[in-house]
Amino acid sequence: MSTPDDRPTPRLGREPRNATIAYPGGLRARWRWGGSGSAPEVFALSEAGGELIDLGPVVATDPDALCRAELRLEGPRGTWTARFASLIHDEPRALHWDSAGLLVVAYGFHTYGLETATGDARWSHRSATPILALLGSPRLAHVVVQAEIETFAIEPDGSVAWRVAHSEVVTATELLGRRLVLTGFGGQVTSLDPATGRSAP
Repeated sequence: MSTPDDRPTPRLGREPRNATIAYPGGLRARWRWGGSGSAPEVFALSEAGGELIDLGPVVATDPDALCRAELRLEGPRGTWTARFASLIHDEPRALHWDSAGLLVVAYGFHTYGLETATGDARWSHRSATPILALLGSPRLAHVVVQAEIETFAIEPDGSVAWRVAHSEVVTATELLGRRLVLTGFGGQVTSLDPATGRSAP
């Protein structure tokens, strides 16, 4: 499993943003994303070949009115394209959970577990607030998802292993050794055990 989330580096300008990222396991991803109503521009350069999975309807009945993102993944076991929607302007982020055979994607309020070989969604999860980070480690049996006011861990089957609510908005998250270190908006630092969600010294 790759460690802290791999986030595309945005390109300046009003056009949809683009990024190419290599994930562990010989996976090559091409991301393209834009603001509200930008679906025609985001999807204008969609490549042919492989499955096309549109996860926009998970978020809204008219996803093209929202912010849109597209991921093209090529790997040893197949090529596919997945599309996402978000209620807010956001940068997509993902990590390869190799032991579970998943590419975990976060965009806006939603997290998705996609089959690495096919792009099929094994599960999706909606947070109450925007997602800030995805974190993983070969030592963990789950992926840790950090949203603005909650931290939660998702198992390979999509179930929530643990969840911690925060009274202060979290602005930064780091996985340092055996601790998950959270920094709040007011500067307060909290440490959690990433395996259990309990407070860590």
